[in-house]
Amino acid sequence: MSTATDVATGPTTRAPGAPRDRRSARRRRWLLEVGWKYLLAVVVIFYAIFPLVYVLSASLNPNGTLAASNALFSVVDLSNYAALGETSFWTWAGNTLLIGGIASVGAVLMGAAAAYAFSRFRFSGRRAGLTGLLIIQMFPQALAFVAIFLMLLGLGEVVPALGLNSKIALICVYLGGALGVNTFLMYGFFNTVPIEIDESAKIDGASHAQIFWRLIFPLVTPILAVVALLAFIAAFGDYIIAKIVLVSEDNWTLAVGMYQWVSNQLASNWGLFAAGAVIAAIPVLVLFLSLQRYIVGGLTAGSVKG
Repeated sequence: MSTATDVATGPTTRAPGAPRDRRSARRRRWLLEVGWKYLLAVVVIFYAIFPLVYVLSASLNPNGTLAASNALFSVVDLSNYAALGETSFWTWAGNTLLIGGIASVGAVLMGAAAAYAFSRFRFSGRRAGLTGLLIIQMFPQALAFVAIFLMLLGLGEVVPALGLNSKIALICVYLGGALGVNTFLMYGFFNTVPIEIDESAKIDGASHAQIFWRLIFPLVTPILAVVALLAFIAAFGDYIIAKIVLVSEDNWTLAVGMYQWVSNQLASNWGLFAAGAVIAAIPVLVLFLSLQRYIVGGLTAGSVKG
């Protein structure tokens, strides 16, 4: 009887290993559900950052070779950056910014006008035009470099400003190549703007130009920023088309000019190339950071409703 009472009223005893087992179970559960994401994020961040750190280390190494940069930041010297002033780097940078800026602005204006027409107007050939744009954007612009060369060669005999070795000709090539992609990208975004806005403005006597510039244009700012950014980056980093069109060294862009520093296996200067790459990345980085709040909304909103 006393034994039963002691068993019934006595303190409950727990196994010594129970709390430890629960902690290990929670730890395993956290690792399986959440922890692997952090491990994957660390691997991705390292994979993305290491090339940038390596290039920065190579730009600070005056030896001019990548083999000497295996020990990161073993030498810190700004001689490569100072040597850029003795080259045509800043001329190439000005050409690149000029071409990229005009190409991005032109891509926004042309793409927005075409997308507004396809979204708001109903005309014969509209569906065929959209289908044509969709098919055209499947082929990279580099496939047409022979045709571009021959076309500019013929135009140069009639209008020298639109021939080879002309920045205007290169800008026109960029605008024509990106028109299909930009129009189709903007078209989906323009469809998300209620057409009732247009109808209300027409009742008040607004013209199509007033509706486009004063009502629609401010509402589609996210996609305009995305198109401008993509057009600028494409023009900024292009090498093949720029190499074909621009002949003289004074008209080269950064991609064409800096490649000459490392194209010769015997006289490559990777330190100078790395220093130029670091400086060339600053405009793109500034533009990307200033427009990043529009990027996600601009790329996703247009894909919801087409």
